[in-house]
Amino acid sequence: MLNSALMCAISLLCAVAALLDDRQLLGESLWFKPMKFGVAFGIYGVTLAWLLSRLNKGRRLGWWTGSVIAVAGVIDVCAVVYAAAHGTYSHFNENTDAVARNVAAAFSIGVMPLLVATLVIATLVLFQSGTDRALTVALGAGLALAAAGMAVAGWLSTLSSEPRTVPDAAGNPVVLSGAHGIGDPDGRGMPITGWSLTGGDLRVPHLVSMHAIHLLLLLIAVMHLYGTLFRRRLDDGVRTLLVGAFACWYTGLFAVLTWQARRGQSVAHPDRQTLIALTAVTLLTLAVTTLGLALTTRRTRHA
Repeated sequence: MLNSALMCAISLLCAVAALLDDRQLLGESLWFKPMKFGVAFGIYGVTLAWLLSRLNKGRRLGWWTGSVIAVAGVIDVCAVVYAAAHGTYSHFNENTDAVARNVAAAFSIGVMPLLVATLVIATLVLFQSGTDRALTVALGAGLALAAAGMAVAGWLSTLSSEPRTVPDAAGNPVVLSGAHGIGDPDGRGMPITGWSLTGGDLRVPHLVSMHAIHLLLLLIAVMHLYGTLFRRRLDDGVRTLLVGAFACWYTGLFAVLTWQARRGQSVAHPDRQTLIALTAVTLLTLAVTTLGLALTTRRTRHA
C-alpha cells in the first residue's frame, strides 16, 4: 500500500508536470509515460495488497515476495521518471551518457524480480485451502496472465529492430535499439494509450494480461451481486466453471493479440486471420462452457 500511495503521488506530479512542461518525445509530452506507469503500478499494488491479506498459507513468504514487488516497482517507475526529467528515453536507449547508463542499470535490477515474485505469489494462491474455489481460480489465472504479460514486456527489448537515431526533448540525437512496435518501431496514434495504428504493438497484449486479474475479480463480484439481488446464489461448481471458462477465453485473447502484434498488424486493423482466430477461441470457449454447465446441472439434479 505504501508502494501504491507513492505511485499515486508520482502520477499526480507527472500530470502536473505535463501541464507545465511542453517538452515532447515522439510527438507527445515526455511526462505521459511515467504517469501511465505510475497508474498501472498503483492499481496492481492495491490488488496485490488485498490478495496477500487473504493468504492463510505461506503468509511470511507472501509478505517478503510482495515487498520485493513493491521495491522493484519503485525502482522501475523512478527510472522512467528520471529519464523524463532529463528529457530522454527510458527504454531502448543505447546512448552511453550517464542518464542512459543509470536507467539501464535500474531496469536490470527491477524487471526480473517483478516477474519471479509474481509467479511465486501465483503459486502460493493455488495452494491455499480457501473454500471459494472460483476465487482461487480467478486469482491464480489472473496472476499467471500478469506474469505472462511481464514476460512480453521483457520480450520487447529483444525484438530485432534496426538501431535508429531519434531526437530527444532538446533535439540531441539518441540511438534506440529495440521497440514496442513491429513493422513501425515507434508507431503510435491511438488516443490515451498511444498504441500504434500503423503496425504491431506488443503493449496491447501486455496491458490486456496485466489487467486480467481485475476483470476476473469483477466477474466474481457480479456473480455475488446476482445472488444477492435475486436471492439465488450460484452453485460453487457453476461459479468455478464460469470463472475458468472466462480465464481460458481471456488467455486465448492474449495469445491472439500477441500473435497479431508479432505479425506487424495494428490492433485497430485486424485481418481475416486474426478475426478467424478470435472467433474460434470464442466459439470453442462457449461450446465447452455450455457442455460443462449442462453436466454440472444434471449432476446437481441427481444429487
